[in-house]
Order: sequence, then C-alpha cells, then structure tokens
Amino acid sequence: MARTSYLITGGAGFIGSHLVEALLGRGSRVVVLDDLSTGRMVNLDGVGSHPDFRFEQGSVLDDVLVDELVNECDVVVHLAAAVGVHRILDKPLESFLINVEGTEFVLAAAKRHKRRCLLASTSEIYGMNSSGPLSEDSDRHLGPPTVTRWSYSTAKAVDEILAFLYHREYGLPTTVVRLFNTVGPRQSPAYGMVVPRLVRQAVAGEPLTIYGDGCQTRCFCHVLDVVDCLIRLLDDPRSIGEVFNVGSGEEVSMLELAGRIRNRTRSSSPVRMVPYEEAYKAGFADMRRRVPDTTKVRTLTGWMPTRGLNDVLDETIAEALAERATMGSFLV
Repeated sequence: MARTSYLITGGAGFIGSHLVEALLGRGSRVVVLDDLSTGRMVNLDGVGSHPDFRFEQGSVLDDVLVDELVNECDVVVHLAAAVGVHRILDKPLESFLINVEGTEFVLAAAKRHKRRCLLASTSEIYGMNSSGPLSEDSDRHLGPPTVTRWSYSTAKAVDEILAFLYHREYGLPTTVVRLFNTVGPRQSPAYGMVVPRLVRQAVAGEPLTIYGDGCQTRCFCHVLDVVDCLIRLLDDPRSIGEVFNVGSGEEVSMLELAGRIRNRTRSSSPVRMVPYEEAYKAGFADMRRRVPDTTKVRTLTGWMPTRGLNDVLDETIAEALAERATMGSFLV
C-alpha cells in the first residue's frame, strides 16, 4: 500500500516542525518548503537525516517551485505565513502579499494536480469580537482598513475565502483551521509571542512586560495538541469544505499569566505595565477576550486538548533554561 506524502509549507517553523515529526512517525513521506524568514533549520534537527524527509528552501511566492512540489505530494498543509504582531506592523505590505499571494499559488497548484489541502488560518479572523466563546459562525468586528493591525486579519480572511471558493467552484478538497494561540517548545519569543517572551524575561531576571492593563484574556493550546487535531482533520474526509476552531478553553489574563510564570520560575522579576502606544504604533487596537468554541471539531473528531497551561509553561521554562545554560557554556 502506497504511503501518503505531504508537502508542508512553513515546515521549519514552530508548528510545522512538530507536524513534520508526527507525520514521519506515522510512516508518511514529508517535503518541507520554507524560506527560513521565521522558520529555523534547528527545528528540524531531529528529522534531518530521516530517509522519508526532504527540505526545500524557497518561498511560497515562487509559483514554479510550489507547483513542482505540490505535484510530488498527495496532501498539502499550508502553514507558511507572515506572522506575529511586530512583523505585521513593521512590514505590512510584504506580510499581506505573502499571506494572500502565497495562498493563491498553493491553492492553484493544488487544483491543477487535484491535491487535498489544509489551510492554517487564525483567530485574528474575529478581529475585535470579544464575545465568547467564539464559534466558526461568529461575526468579524474590524476597525478601519487604514489601521495596519487589521491587514493580517483581512489577508487571512481572503485566504479562507479563496479556499472555500476553490472547493465550491472546482471541487478542491480543502479544510481550514483557525488556530487560537498555539504555544510550546520551539516557539520564538520574537514577533510578539507572549509566552516565550515572558518566560525568557523571567529566567533572565528582567521585568515581565505586560501591554495595556493586563486584563485582556487569551487561551493557550499546546502545539502537540494542535498537531494531533490537524492530523485528525486531515484523516477525516468529513472535514473537507469546512472550517474549524482549534484551541484550548483554559482562559487566562495576561497579568495572571505573568504571575504563573513568576511562580513557576521562582523569579523575583517585577511586572512592568507598558502602554500600547509605547509598545506598538499609534492607533493599535487589541481585543479584551478571545476564547474559542471548539464544539465543531470535538463533535467531528473527538479531539480535545490533553495538556494544560501549566504543562506548556513548564516545557517553555525548561527550554529557556537550557538555552541559557548553552549560552553560558559558550562564554566559558
């Protein structure tokens, strides 16, 4: 029986590298396309010599390369995207084009070669809608298009629309997942990722910086739980043509998050409140609450997160301490 082969765009990234490992562990063949703008080769150290793994450095904006790789594989998992609040605000046009044009190239190639496709979207789709928990049918509440913050939400909405239209008009087997704050090992503190940033500040004895008043709440889901959910959806043909929220229901405020990190690292670092205007450009808008309703994916696949926030924090702390120990050895 032929083994399934997967193309994972953005596969050297935080989520992608964990998905690569899981698929190889199931006996699949995996090809990764990544331009390494945010992904890191070190994330793939554990699979670099695997006989069923291949890495291609390149961009999803290279439509010829995308077409060649899609043709080689049975299933496409499109994770490549410009991510992180800081990157979106610093390079808004580049980020918008990567997210929209890259997705269009991937879907067009999947259509030509009749390939199954899973597209990673984001909870940013919901914009400032702070009601909750948010279902897949919840409304989008956005500010004006002159505010850069909403370019990312808009780009990912266009990505979703493309995926749905390719499915409806051409029969392309697409599935969309909206990820809510995925966290865990290998997540970089760069680009505004709050958990690894606060953890590294704590272990370094630096102030833990909290933006705004710290009362805004989020739900953090372990990357291995997310990967488990993605694979379940890829395996289930009933997910085709549908969109699913993927995330944890364990809600925590940013101030509470900082307190947990201080306790679990035994850090005496103070918490420093930073106004949004100081952290970001003028006019930055944030949402007070973002909680997913995951009834739909749970009903279809039986998936539920198996790891809590404390598990995530302990693993991230261990990783940060190991990094500091390695850096110290280099300085000796």
